[in-house]
Amino acid sequence: MTDQNIALVGLPGGGKSTVGRQLAKRLKRTFIDSDTVIEQRIGCSIRSFFEREGEAAFRDIESAVIADHCGDQATVLATGGGAVLRELNRKNLRAGCQVIYLRSTPDELFRRLRHDTQRPLLQVKDPLGRLRDMYGERDPLYREVAHFVVDTGRPSVPSLVNMLLMQLELAGVIDPASVPSSVVVPPEGA
Repeated sequence: MTDQNIALVGLPGGGKSTVGRQLAKRLKRTFIDSDTVIEQRIGCSIRSFFEREGEAAFRDIESAVIADHCGDQATVLATGGGAVLRELNRKNLRAGCQVIYLRSTPDELFRRLRHDTQRPLLQVKDPLGRLRDMYGERDPLYREVAHFVVDTGRPSVPSLVNMLLMQLELAGVIDPASVPSSVVVPPEGA
């Protein structure tokens, strides 16, 4: 079970890419950011593609990328915030990965994203309202697909990665010996 994929889901700005990159590094696994793979496939930014082709065309490509990478071994996959909107993606993620939902409140996300101009769904008059709507729609879907739910709150990225590693170790998803910085307490008298 220790070579099973790990996928991160959550709202835009929830830390999936940042945390995923560090988690992969700690586990010595390949990191895959679905948005980066999509941009490589489409040859432009997601924002440009979204404006030109629309959300449905983007979601089709996103589904193909998720299906491709859920079959990989020993990777950490950061998904886009809307990946869970399609039932097929939820099925692929749940079946092919240990899924971690990085849960952040809309207010926390707004603080992080208020100056971001690259996220197409947040380029609206009321981005906080949009985040609240997205949370209301997507939170149940993230919970449906997740094996683990971790509230991001305000811990640092290293603290969040340590929390994830502990949960994965306790669940038997990863071997504690595979994480070099895991603390192993020697038996008494050793």
